[in-house]
Amino acid sequence: MVNTGSMRAMVFHGAGRRLALETVPVPAPSDDQVLIKVEACAVCRTDLHVVDSDLTEPKLPLIPGHEVVGRVSAVGGKVAGFSEGDRIGVPWLGYTCGECRYCRAGQENLCERAGFTGYTLDGGYAEYMVADSRFCFPIPERYDSVEAAPLLCAGLIGYRSYRMAGEHAEHLGLYGFGAAAHILAQLAAHQGRRIYAFTRPGDTEGQAFARRLGAEWTGGSEQTPPVSLDAAVIFAPVGALVPAALAAVRPGGVVVCGGIHMSDIPTFPYSLLWRERVLRSVANLTRRDGEEFMALAARAPLRVETRRFDLEQANEALDALRAGALEGAAVLTP
Repeated sequence: MVNTGSMRAMVFHGAGRRLALETVPVPAPSDDQVLIKVEACAVCRTDLHVVDSDLTEPKLPLIPGHEVVGRVSAVGGKVAGFSEGDRIGVPWLGYTCGECRYCRAGQENLCERAGFTGYTLDGGYAEYMVADSRFCFPIPERYDSVEAAPLLCAGLIGYRSYRMAGEHAEHLGLYGFGAAAHILAQLAAHQGRRIYAFTRPGDTEGQAFARRLGAEWTGGSEQTPPVSLDAAVIFAPVGALVPAALAAVRPGGVVVCGGIHMSDIPTFPYSLLWRERVLRSVANLTRRDGEEFMALAARAPLRVETRRFDLEQANEALDALRAGALEGAAVLTP
């Protein structure tokens, strides 16, 4: 039965304003949607870009949050594959048209009319939310809901970035060792890759954290690794890291920009790109990414580091992320 009452939610009303704790109606699912009772919602750097207005076209008012785990509370009339009581996850990509040239070409992550959870669609900083069931995933049983929440973006975008780095990247550099990198480092090390982690200069605690999770070398982002890298993934939203990463990869190597927003990239000499080095970005994710990654997460012994916040502490969680004061991921629990 659909809950037609009210719920608590943290609501964004526009640039320069803190999220407000409000009582709002529980949404009703449409035919393709499920109503989800939220158990956990991780806090992503993209949420920070939304509330800090680096991303400029959110729906308003908006309930942020796109790393959501919860239980199905009601199902729409056309929903197949999920039933009431199922535990599912909701990612950033919340809708695609299925008709544009990108959808037809298997590039739904580039859909011209895509909807994004916690940006153009209300998300999981709430007690309930609705989501298109076609873009939700079952959650591996080995993870509780708080552990699983960061897998829905930090894990998924990290995995897509990892795929873009190439299957032969034995020596893999990770710039910015936060929520995404700490999951990817474990997955890559589990698959036999050698990890080189770059943190803010002087961040000895972050470097120790990276070593605990499988990095064989750690250093500041201004340092040169002991070997030429086959590929590097940049998670920190700092454009100045692009020339540094290009200088660190070998000829033919790949630099992947894994974030949705980055500060301006400074000019750099062509010699850093020459000899067939590749610079590319990652945009969003596909459902195939989600299916593949969740299958890997069910088998790989990933240790997801989290710091738990109550729903009404969402602003404090965002402040901690902004200040770089987190190891792993912040997670809100209603």
